[in-house]
Amino acid sequence: MASHASRLRALSDEYRALAAKLREGGGPEKVARQHASGKMTARERLAALLDPGSPWLEVGLLMAWDSYDGQAPGAGVVTGVGLVAGRETVVVANDATVKAGSWWPETIKKILRAQEIAMRERIPIVYLVDSSGVNLPYQGGVFPGQYGAGRIFYYNSLMRRYLKVPQLAAVMGPCIAGGAYLPALSDVILMVDGTSFMGLGGPNLVKGATGQVVDSESLGGARMHTSVSGVAHYLAKNDAECLAMLREAVDRLPRPAGRAAPRRDPRPPRRPPTDLYDLLPGDHRMSYEARELLACLLDEGRLDEFQKDRAGEMLCGHATIAGWEVAVIANERKLVKGAPGEPPRFGGIIYTESAEKVAYFIEMASREKTPLLFVQDVSGFMVGPEAESSGIIRAGAQFVEAMSTATVPKLVLTVNHASGAGYYAMAGQGFDPDFLFSLPTGRMGVMEGESAVQAVHGPELEKAAKQGGPAPELAQAVEAMRADYERQLDAKYAGARGYLDAVLTPEDLREQLAFALRVVTADPGPHIGPFVLPASLS
Repeated sequence: MASHASRLRALSDEYRALAAKLREGGGPEKVARQHASGKMTARERLAALLDPGSPWLEVGLLMAWDSYDGQAPGAGVVTGVGLVAGRETVVVANDATVKAGSWWPETIKKILRAQEIAMRERIPIVYLVDSSGVNLPYQGGVFPGQYGAGRIFYYNSLMRRYLKVPQLAAVMGPCIAGGAYLPALSDVILMVDGTSFMGLGGPNLVKGATGQVVDSESLGGARMHTSVSGVAHYLAKNDAECLAMLREAVDRLPRPAGRAAPRRDPRPPRRPPTDLYDLLPGDHRMSYEARELLACLLDEGRLDEFQKDRAGEMLCGHATIAGWEVAVIANERKLVKGAPGEPPRFGGIIYTESAEKVAYFIEMASREKTPLLFVQDVSGFMVGPEAESSGIIRAGAQFVEAMSTATVPKLVLTVNHASGAGYYAMAGQGFDPDFLFSLPTGRMGVMEGESAVQAVHGPELEKAAKQGGPAPELAQAVEAMRADYERQLDAKYAGARGYLDAVLTPEDLREQLAFALRVVTADPGPHIGPFVLPASLS
């Protein structure tokens, strides 16, 4: 059996190795080619744009890592939130070392998610454009559909016309066909002399469509668009100057009044976050103390608990992380003492009483305008005749409704399990939380593999047990199902499909949570849905 601390450490090491590989983009040869053409890479541009030494919360690094035979690291785009001239800013940077920055289906998901963060938090968004356009073999997953590429331009338009979210675009390479509308629908457009191109069709397409022969610079180069067409606004001589001009442009933006600041002085946690390696059991099914886990995250480990002695399988309370106030909801994972005359309760399970407790706490936090942090390690709602007769369906509905309609920011951290309807109640992705994070140990699925095996093959296995054991075909089907579930329950699998924003290791966890709280409190809200249009439109 694996040692107590091995699971989180092993999965963290595995994730770090994968993340480092993905950050290399298309690899050294493609990076050298980018440099030879006089251009920085996406991550070099990002480093020059962001404030030195400031936090960077990358979103969607794992997207598509296990698809396309590994040819689409990061889906060819880097997205996240950082500080530019001291201002929380979303950045979208095409990675031209990955298939010339072309758009895969997952590229669209990443760009849309980045735009939704900017719209939800009402913070500027910067596009560093260097893309050859749609990856044509996969156009069926890029071009059509409600959440196809066209929705990028829909979000562009809403931000520009109604939400007043600043959008700045730097065309730092090719920007072809419909992709040209992304900068065109931005407030400010910069281009780089000699290396950038923007046009609805390149020279080859123009020749085929009209018979005209024209070079790229005359057709859609930086000088043409800044001096003749007027599509672009500023001309930079190289990438470095372009990024410096972008920083100045962000610095000139008006600062919204009433921007939130930490309410309290930051304090260190009672336990270092790296203690999580020893706190979390090697077997995800085993128990641990949720309060000790929170001691690794919260300032001084302090949680001002709400109804501490009621429904102890759910912890609720007020706290701070690096001075930022937060209302915490966490699943307790140990066996919890029941009320007098009642049996103990299983950790990680939501009972009627705990659902009612959390629903009330969420509504209270929403009235207080305090962001919510769901520390999720949930196996589901309690089942059985006692649970049903206690009205657990109604209590669960109250929990879900309170969470769904809360107007404050919601952050989610998955520790181990994110299963069944409990995953939904604890602010699953379908309920538009502001950010979703997971430890490398996170397991997201309708149920665990063993439960699924019993649901599908239970009667056959029971019958086989009476006959001396399962037939080879049944045993093979069961093992295949277990293996498939284990693969799909992996946090990296969820990250590859955009079911979470980032996997965080213990070393980065508290700092990233604190920065996320800074970002989400930038806008007083309401924080409902991917964006909220101004009331003046109604």
